[in-house]
Formats: sequence, structure tokens, C-alpha cells
Amino acid sequence: MWFFARDPVRDFPFELSPESPEGGPPGLWALHRGRKKATGSPVSIFVYDVKPGAEEQTQVAKAAFKRLKTLRHPNILAYIDGLETDKCLHVVTEAVTPLGMYLKARVEAGDLKELELSWGLHQIVKALSFLVNDCSLIHNNVCMAAVFVDRAGEWKLGGLDYMYSAQGDSSGPPRKGVPELEQYDPPELADSSGRAVGEKWSADMWRLGCLIWEVFNGPLPRAAALRNPGKIPKSLVPHYCELVGANPKVRPNPARFLQNCQAPGGFLNNRFVETNLFLEEIQIKEPAEKQKFFQELSKSLDSFPEDFCRHKVLPQLLTAFEFGSAGAVVLTPLFKVGKCLSAEEYQQKIIPVVVKMFSSTDRAMRIRLLQQMEQFIQYLDEPTVNTQIFPHVVHGFLDTNPAIREQTVKSMLLLAPKLNEANLNVELMKHFARLQAKDDQGPIRCNTTVCLGKIGSYLSASTRHRVLTSAFSRATKDPFAPSRVAGVLGFAATHNLYSMSDCAVKILPVLCSLTVDPEKSVRDQAFKAIRSFLSKLESVSEDPTQLAEVEKDVHAASSPGTGGTAASWAGWAVTGVSSLTSKLIRAHPTTSSSETNAPQRPTPEGLPAPAPPPGPTAPTPSGHWETQEEGKDTADNSSADRWDDEDWGSLEQEAESALAQQEDWGAGGHASLVQASSPAHKPESDWSSWEAEGSWDQSWQEPSPPEPPAEGTRPASEYNWGGPEPSDKGDPFAALATRRETGTQPRRDSWGDDNWEGLETESRQAKAELARKKREERRREMETKRAERRAAKGPMKLGARKLD
Repeated sequence: MWFFARDPVRDFPFELSPESPEGGPPGLWALHRGRKKATGSPVSIFVYDVKPGAEEQTQVAKAAFKRLKTLRHPNILAYIDGLETDKCLHVVTEAVTPLGMYLKARVEAGDLKELELSWGLHQIVKALSFLVNDCSLIHNNVCMAAVFVDRAGEWKLGGLDYMYSAQGDSSGPPRKGVPELEQYDPPELADSSGRAVGEKWSADMWRLGCLIWEVFNGPLPRAAALRNPGKIPKSLVPHYCELVGANPKVRPNPARFLQNCQAPGGFLNNRFVETNLFLEEIQIKEPAEKQKFFQELSKSLDSFPEDFCRHKVLPQLLTAFEFGSAGAVVLTPLFKVGKCLSAEEYQQKIIPVVVKMFSSTDRAMRIRLLQQMEQFIQYLDEPTVNTQIFPHVVHGFLDTNPAIREQTVKSMLLLAPKLNEANLNVELMKHFARLQAKDDQGPIRCNTTVCLGKIGSYLSASTRHRVLTSAFSRATKDPFAPSRVAGVLGFAATHNLYSMSDCAVKILPVLCSLTVDPEKSVRDQAFKAIRSFLSKLESVSEDPTQLAEVEKDVHAASSPGTGGTAASWAGWAVTGVSSLTSKLIRAHPTTSSSETNAPQRPTPEGLPAPAPPPGPTAPTPSGHWETQEEGKDTADNSSADRWDDEDWGSLEQEAESALAQQEDWGAGGHASLVQASSPAHKPESDWSSWEAEGSWDQSWQEPSPPEPPAEGTRPASEYNWGGPEPSDKGDPFAALATRRETGTQPRRDSWGDDNWEGLETESRQAKAELARKKREERRREMETKRAERRAAKGPMKLGARKLD
């Protein structure tokens, strides 16, 4: 029976890269790149080939192998595995690059900074302090060739070939026999008299001075060059001079050298070193210290090396979120570091954490995620968005905090392209309808309209036909002026999604009513939009063959990027308008009872001064217009707007009591007015049926007076919005407002009617008078009945209880 010896090199779980050696300590080891066979993870492999007649060097290599295997320290090269045969020695360590090659590459790329040099030297000095003070070992080989750099930019001390003990060994340091290494020996070693005897660390600190000189000035040509500091920073020069002093007794202990350099103004006293020291001890820090650290970290990341951010800061951020209590503060530095990652790394490291964060109930976490969604949305795939992110995001539409509702609306601009049919055309539209109709914050209603205009091209053709005209028409009647501007701009930005019939019959009548709006900015945008739509209609009228080209997008499937021709004048300043929400939160942290009772149409008087609307011109102040508009808005509160009459389920449960009160209030003449609106018109769907009912102006009979504004509150028209100073000339539209207030009642907006000009003024006045008389008769009847009951019971006795 034959037995074959196994090849230990072939069975070794690591393999060498076919590339040429990268370097290593002169004369002994050759450094190769390698990888682990099972996982493919990169490693570095130091190889020593045993040669005949070189027994002394072989013993030195074996001693270094043993030292590296037994020494464990964060700043010493990390041993992973090893192989010892008669022909070679293999030492496997973490993947590293020789310091000389690393510095050369960084200088050529122009990325080398003093910050990373300061931290690298800090690590080497700390390793020497560990060897001398804790292990009583003399490294005896500190030089550029003995220092290596890992992928995070951390400097590691290697080259342990000539290490010896500082205790009880009278034989002295081993002989190197390599001229390239002997030039780093201190001058006292050449003195055979023994008079210049220093401390046990003196020789290594001299070699540390040589290393510092080489880091800043390049390879050391000769020992005499140490007298000229060259490019060594001025803050380090005094401490460097102590290291290369002729008297070995003056050279400081490594621990004392660190302390001196970290003093105020010292070379090692900087934000980068402090950040690294904190990360090394982060596991034992208090939660409050961690919170403060992560809050301040983002400011410093731009000045830190990219490799350091990717491989050292990022793992600590992920660990702090996964196992710590850092919370939302890790998001800003996390996404900032994420910019340094490749798409594959981002998908592997950041996205799983982001998906988990969206399920958090922490409001600070949710709003930070929404605010910074732009930084990671491109890495999210559609299944993840629809199944794991969108179901959590939509809860923000119902949040009691206005800031979260607003950020949720704005986030839809980014999520909409990735939403499926059900989430985009059904679920999202349901929430948008509720926000635009019932939210008590004007800026949120405005941003809902803005967002709908932005994502209109992503909607299906049926949803666009059903929603857009109704939604933008509603916005033009909002008491918040920027919302009305947003409605006009919405029509303009989505102009290619409407048929010519809709433009003429539904859209232009709405825009024409805004030409007498109280705010000049609204009027200006209305005139621009009217001119645009009229020009479009006129061109088709002149050449009917253009109709198919003009209406090509009306029935087309969702197509991102449409409506670009309107972007030149229909710009969407989302952030400009949304900044109002934070002002509202600071000025009005709680909602008043009046706003809660009638959330559909809040009066603008309770709001602080809004930011300038997207229009280019400041509004013309006109107190008469403001008063008239307030009365109309208050009357509109009782309208039963049919946009929200669809079965929205739980979203509308809180509105049932308010609807019941509205029906009871308008029992006198409300129903007959709705019925008379358009008996022959059949709405396209429940989404647009509010148009057919003209519900914005249903309560014409006896509009209730508006609530008086808070003391000191000025009407919106009296604020200076940053435009030219208001002139003393009267508003030319004031006369129209006077006639409208004292004479003719506002015309109904039943855009779905064939005869939308509808009832005559006298007929409406007659019906209003009839309704008033019926209510007066009913009131007198009730008073008569109460008087009869009291008379039938006779006078009540003293102390008797009233039963009715």
C-alpha cells in the first residue's frame, strides 16, 4: 500500500495573488496580496523563502513569526494564520499596504492631509508605548518599511524581526546585517565606551524621529539629514527635536511624547484624533456623550479621509443604530458617509438600515428620514418601496404634527415614480383628497396641490381625468393665497394632460373667476395661465389638424417628465412655501377650537404672515377685499364638497359629526339649491362630482360673519411681502368687490353643467328670501308651542323640579 504525503501549501486555506510582491521589510519578507479560498476576502501574506546557508536569518524570521502570533494590539499588525515548512514561512495578516507605497499614492492623488498623518503617527507611538511600557520589549526596527496601512487608513506597526526583551538579556539586540536598516540606529550604539547609556525606550524613540522625518520629507538619505526638520509642521518640530537629540536620556517615553503632542496647540490636538479616540472607546461612553458626538460628527466628515469614513465611521454608525440608543442623530452622518459608497455597497450596508428605520415610531427619526430621502431614494427598488416603505410613510398623512404631514407630502415627489398602480392612483389620491379638503394648515394644503401637479404625469389616464381638474379647481377657492396660486400653476404645469374641451369648458371658467381675486399675485398668475390656454385653443382653431398632436398625452399611459413646456413660468417653489409650516408650528403650537370644528376651510386671519406666494409680484393691499373674502370663506365652510364623498373608510370617520351638523344647518333651503344646480348633468365620477354640485358657493342665503381675528393680527393684504412699497392709490378691483358684496351674489361653479351660467340673480334672491321666511315661521311655531306647554302646567312651586 502506497501513502502519498499531502502538500501543506496546497491545503493552506489562503492563496497568493499572481501579482508581484508589494514589498516588506528589506532582506527578509516578501509581501503578497492574497485571499481566503472559502470566502474570497482579501488578506496580506508575508512569505519568507528558506535558503541554504542563511540559518541566522531563518531564525530571525521564525522569531518574528512567533512574536506576531502572540502579540495582540489594535495598532500592531493583526495575525490571522500561518504556515511553516522546511522550504518557506507564510504569515497571513489583515489586508495592508506598505506605508511608503500608501503615502506615494496619496500624494499623487492630491488627497494626503496632515490630519491622517497626525492620527497615523499617534497609532505608531501608541504601539511603541504598549511594547515598551506594558511588555518590556524593544522593537528595534522602527522605520518606514515596518509600518503598514489597512483599508481604513489605520497605521499598523509590523517588522518584528529584530525585537528583543528589555529585561535580563545581556546579549544585547540581535545583529541585523542589512545596511538599509542600520542607518536608523541611534548614535550611542556606535559608542563602545558605554558612557551614553539611555532609557530602554531611547533607541526606539530615535528611530521614531527618523520615521517622522521620512513621513514628511521622503526617504532618509543619511543620519545627518535629521538636523534639518524640512517639511515637518512647526507644532511638531520641538517634540521632534527631543527625539533626535544626541543625549539618549533626554528622549521622552512614548506615553509622555503622546501627552506632550496632545497639549493645546500640539500636532496631535485636532478634531480627527479626538474623533478616532472617541470611536475607540464608544462602547463605554454614556448615551448623552454619544448623542452629542453624533450630532457634531457631520460637520467634520467633509475634512476626514474617505477611506476612514467608509471603513471606520460607517460601521460605528450602523452599530450605534442597531444596538445602541443613538436614534435619529445617526441619520445625518450616516447619509453623508453613504455618499462615499458605491451603489453595491450602499445597497448592502445602508438600505437594510433605512428600511428598518421607516418602521420606527420615533417622530424625530421619521421626519429626518423624510427630509433626507433624496439622498437614498435612487438606491431603493420598487418592491421595497411599495411593500416595506410606503405603508409606513402614509401614516404621516394622519399625524397630528404639521411638520410631519408636510414632509410626508413633499416625499411623495420622490416616491411617486416607484409606486405601483394601487398605491399611486388609489391610496395616495385618497390621502391627498383628505389633506386638500380638511387640513387646517394652509401651507400643507398648498404643498398638496403643488405635489399633485408634480406627480400628475405619473398617474394613469383615468385618474388624471378624474382628479386633476377637480383638485386644482378646489385649490383656486382656498382661503390661503399661495394655495390659489398653486392651483393656477397646477393647471399650467399639466396643461398637456387636458382635452381641448376640458380647457374651454372646465378650466378657463375657473381661471377667469380668479382675475378678480383679492391678491394681485393670484390675478397675475391667472392672466398668464388664461393667455396660455387661449393661445393653445386658438392654434387648434386655426389648424384643426393639430388636435391629435396637442391631445396626444391626454389618454396616454403615465409618462414621467411631461409638462416641461410649462416649467419656464410654472415653477414649483415647494421649499419656499413649505417654510411657512415651521413658522406656524412655532407661532401656533396648538389648534384652536374653531379651527377644529371647521377644518375644511380655516380662515387666514389666524395665520402668521405667510411667505411670498410663487407669483412674482407682491399683493396689492385692500382691506375691503379682505373683509369680503372672509365672509365668503366662512359661508363656504358649510358646503358639502363631494370630493370627499367617496368611501374613504376610517379616514372620514372623524368628519361624520361635522357633516351631520352641516346638513341640519342647511335644512331650510340647502337641499333644494343643490338639486337645482344641474339636474341634467351626470358627474364623471365621485372624484369630480363636487364640481357638478357647486358646493363652494352653496351657502349664499345667510353667510355667517367671520370670526374676529386675534388681537394685533393684521389682514394678509397689509403685510409687506418683500415687494415694492404699497402705493396710496386705491385698488382698481375694489369697486368690483363693493358691487359683489352689496349686489349680485357670487356665481356658482358647476363646471359639469351644459348651461353653467345657471340661475338668474333674482331667482336666487327669491329662494333665499323664501328659505329665510320658512326658518322664521318655524322659530315662531316652536316658541308658541313652548309657551303653550308652560301655560298648561301652571306656575311652578318653590323648590319644584322642572321636568321638561
